[in-house]
Order: sequence, then structure tokens, then C-alpha cells
Amino acid sequence: MRSIGEMARDSGLGVSALRFYDRAGVLVPAWVDPVSGYRWYETGQLEEARLLARLRRAGMPLPDIRLVLAGWSGADTGLVRKLLTAHLDRLEQGLSDARGEFSALRALLDHRENAMTSLRTATVRMPGAAPDLAAALDAVRFAVGTDPELPSLGGVLFDVEGDRLHVVATDRYRMAVAQAGVAGHDGSRVQAIVPTPLVDAMRALLDGDGPVRLSVEGDRVTLEVGDRQAAGQCLDHDFPDYRRLLPKARGRRAVVEVAAFRKALETGPVRSEGAAAPDLSVLSVRDGGTVTLCADGDTDPDRVAVNRDFLLDALAAGGRDRLVLELDTPTVPIALRRPDDEGTFSILMPVRLED
Repeated sequence: MRSIGEMARDSGLGVSALRFYDRAGVLVPAWVDPVSGYRWYETGQLEEARLLARLRRAGMPLPDIRLVLAGWSGADTGLVRKLLTAHLDRLEQGLSDARGEFSALRALLDHRENAMTSLRTATVRMPGAAPDLAAALDAVRFAVGTDPELPSLGGVLFDVEGDRLHVVATDRYRMAVAQAGVAGHDGSRVQAIVPTPLVDAMRALLDGDGPVRLSVEGDRVTLEVGDRQAAGQCLDHDFPDYRRLLPKARGRRAVVEVAAFRKALETGPVRSEGAAAPDLSVLSVRDGGTVTLCADGDTDPDRVAVNRDFLLDALAAGGRDRLVLELDTPTVPIALRRPDDEGTFSILMPVRLED
């Protein structure tokens, strides 16, 4: 007999996926301990689990998976072949449709006018001096993207408008926003994507007090701190409109003590949806504003799963002993805000649980 953990390791299906397929009647364990509820599988079920994992990775609907498994070991494989062919046809048609839509979107992008690169100019001072900008960069640096296929996310957006400088970073799975006050800018909104190496060079200058001057001229950005400066080319890309992604203060809010919450995350229960999947922390806010880490078997319908490492990074970047955690439904991003500065925050994409 194989334990559910061994079955997950050898089949490619996560433990939670095996539980799901048990409840769905697709892959039922050979024996369930009546006291502990622990599932055990016969050795012969491993081949069936591996087949199920392949069908799942191919995105086959559950009703078709049932029929494939039912007919797989039979003498007549005609139905199985028809189901596989039909699913492949659906996938190919979907890919063809997606290519058509993306081709149309690229055409729209190609024809879009973008006069910002050649005309953008701004020179601002930082009344709060170096520590303010240093704190803002520290709050967002962890969320910078590293995917070479998405070069527009490989830096920090500097967004100057009125008397505010917003710095923003995102890798699609998380986003961080911070702000600092500026003076001397009377023009329209100016944006520049500062590449990561230049961001780090700027941050190295902000290690003490002193007047700070930020300049954007066309495709070049310069930061001056006293008699030192860091300068370079902006990224020649468009940053996503982050304002459309900003979370609204809603749902359940809880104030967390960062040190205690970090320890609970590091030592508490985690879940994994597969061998290559990240460890997940499953959160719930109970009555009274208490954050709870949910273990396997928790049935709270409003529990929210999040990449544990991403959450730990966001806690560190928050720069406070206490932060406000906002949870809503399992599909709404999680927000972490500073109690004294709600304009500086991180949002994390939730992860869908298999069960």
C-alpha cells in the first residue's frame, strides 16, 4: 500500500488534488483509515494516477477524464482515442482563436500613438531628503519582475504628478506601491521606468541625509544626492496602468504584529499543489480581526491561499512593526498596508486551491 504522500510524490498529483479526485469519485483510495481518515492506495493505482496527472496537465474536462480512465484498460480503445482526439481539436481551435485575438491586439498596439518618450521632462526636489526616497524604493524593490519575456516589468516605475512621486513595481503575481513628496514640478504627469541596476545604484546613494534632485529628460533619468549622482537610460517600454489595479479598502481587515506573524508563517502549516508548486499559506480572518493559518481540512469558504515566500517578502518590505492585512474573497488580491501610510502598500495575487 502507498500513503497519499507517496502517491503524490510518484504520480505528479498534489495531495490536495488526490483528495479532490477521491471526493469526485475519479481516483478512490483502496482503503481509508476509519479513525484518522488517512488514505492508502494500492500499488496498481499508481499507473492510473499518472494517467490522470497527464490528462489534468492537458486540461481535459473532468467528465471526459472519467470516461478515459474507465475505458483505458479495456480491450476496445476506440472511445478513449475519440476522447483524446476531440480534446486535442478543442485545444487547437482555442489556440487558433487566441492567436487571432492577440494578432488584433498587437495591431492596435502598433498603431497607438506614444509621444511621451520624446517629450517627457521633469525635475523635482525631495523635501523629505534621502530617507523618504530610500524608504519608498525599499518598499517596492522586492516586487520587480525578472521574466525576460516581460521587459517592461524589469524595473521600477517613477510616476511624478503634482506634489507626489509614486514608485511602483510588479511581476504580475504581486505589486508594490510607495510614495514620497516632491516639489518644483508644475507640469503634467511624467512617467519613467528605471531599470533594476539603476534603481539599485540610486538606492546606494540614499544612505544619509542631503538634498535630493530627480530629473527626467526624454529617455534619461538622473538622481542627484548632494554632489553624487546616478544616471542612465529609461526602459523603452510602457508600464501597465497600475492605478486600475489598486485595491479598494474592503473586506476583512486585521492588524498583524509582523514579527509574530512572520514566525507563524515560517513554522505553521503550508500546502503545496504539486512538486514544482510554491508553498502556500492559507489565511482566514476570524471574528474579532484575528488572522488564522488554516490547516488541511479547514472548510472556511472565505479562506485565501497565497504564495508564502511572497507574503514573507511583503512583510519585510512593509518596514513597520505592525501592518494592516486585508482579505476578501478567495479570488480577490490580498493587500498589506502601513497603518500610518496607506499610500504605501503591497498586493499579492491569491492562489486557487484544488479543493
